[in-house]
Order: sequence, then C-alpha cells, then structure tokens
Amino acid sequence: MDVLEAIRRRRSIRKFKKDPIPEEHLRIILEAAIWAPSAGNLQPWEFIIIKSQEKKRAIAKAALNQFFIAEAPIVIVVCANVMRTASVYGERGAKLYCIQDTAAAIQNLLLAACALGYGTCWVGAFRDNEVRRILNIPSEIKPVAIIPLGVPAESPEPRRRIPLERVVFFESYGNLGRP
Repeated sequence: MDVLEAIRRRRSIRKFKKDPIPEEHLRIILEAAIWAPSAGNLQPWEFIIIKSQEKKRAIAKAALNQFFIAEAPIVIVVCANVMRTASVYGERGAKLYCIQDTAAAIQNLLLAACALGYGTCWVGAFRDNEVRRILNIPSEIKPVAIIPLGVPAESPEPRRRIPLERVVFFESYGNLGRP
C-alpha cells in the first residue's frame, strides 16, 4: 500500500465495537505519537489513557455531550505541557509551538491506529476546565484533544477534499500558477 492510500484510509470513527485493544497495540500507537517532530525537540505532548467507563462518560459529557466517545474501549486525552515549550520559546512557544507539536503527535497517533485496524476521532470540542477537573490536570498542562480509540463499528465514506489546485500557491499567496 502506498503512503497516500494509507492516509486516505483514515476516517473519523464515531461507532466502536467493544473489542479490547491489546496493550502492545496501544504501546505502538503511543510510540508513533512520540516520534512526531517538535520545536527544539522539547516534545511537549503528554497522554492520559482512560479505560474507566465512569471517566469516559464524564469526558464525553465535558465534550459537549459527544457520548460516542464513551463507547470506545480506550479514550486518550492528549495534552501539551505548555511550560516545557515556553521555557525555551516564551509566549510563542506557549501559544503556538506546543500546540503545533502536540497536533503532529496526534496525527501520528491517528495514522498508527488506522494502520493497526483501529478507528479514532480527533475531538477538539470540549470544556477545558471540566476535562482538567475530571482528570486532575494541572494548570500548566493544556488538554488539546480527546481521542476515542477502538475497533470501528462503521465504515464512513471519504469526505470531499478541496483540490490541490485551489490551495497550493507558488512564490506568493494567491499565485495559482505553476512553479
């Protein structure tokens, strides 16, 4: 399978089977996440693994009642250690780099899960303070995403993409010509 084919296979999954995820697969998925690039190699990502049904339900409620989250056997809350990046890059590190770095780790996680046959959904809509409270997350750690993980119980069709010809510019913004 070529790279594009593998990437195109990934979907946002909102229905999961109850099948458990072997620990070795979870470890591979998390290992893929930590191999993402990061500013200054500071690696600000941190992961909270949730298996408790009670906590999964609480997280789903904090995610604006997206209760499909609680159906997944595992939920991963991906956080950014803001101070780790800010200590080197100041405000730009705190507000931008740590989020970019964590997003790269999340994408690696999603693709690794897909390669192993699992489904995920990148959930960014949630009440930060509620998630912090449920998981006892300190103030210098920012929850960035909630990722339900499990065997897919659905097979959604691919979503439309804006063609490259409309989003790639050459030499300056708006120049749709060829290089």
